[in-house]
Amino acid sequence: MDDNNVPRRGLLAATMVVLAFSLFAAPAALANDYPTEARVDYVLGCMAANGNSYLTMQKCSCSIDVIAEHLPYETYEQIDTVMSMQDQRGELGVLFRTERGMQDQLQALRQAQADANLRCF
Repeated sequence: MDDNNVPRRGLLAATMVVLAFSLFAAPAALANDYPTEARVDYVLGCMAANGNSYLTMQKCSCSIDVIAEHLPYETYEQIDTVMSMQDQRGELGVLFRTERGMQDQLQALRQAQADANLRCF
């Protein structure tokens, strides 16, 4: 057996292990694409609605984690924009309240929140 192949085999094995771990870590990385500021903002709003206690903070933190599992941050951000624009008066507000694609996005958030409520509250 050639001694020059031993380091190559070790390198190949190490590369395969790293690739295998990266494949399994990919979904977790996608769930962790929310910036800290967005997570804190959600938790503070959730606590304002549900009570300012340590237990509520834990439940609200769990809730945003579940939502992050369902929706990438970019989609969450778009939905947040739709929700804030729905309060506008006139044609712009009507567009954000009635456009089918935007309603579908809101429904996706509602489903994620329902799952979060079941798992966290």
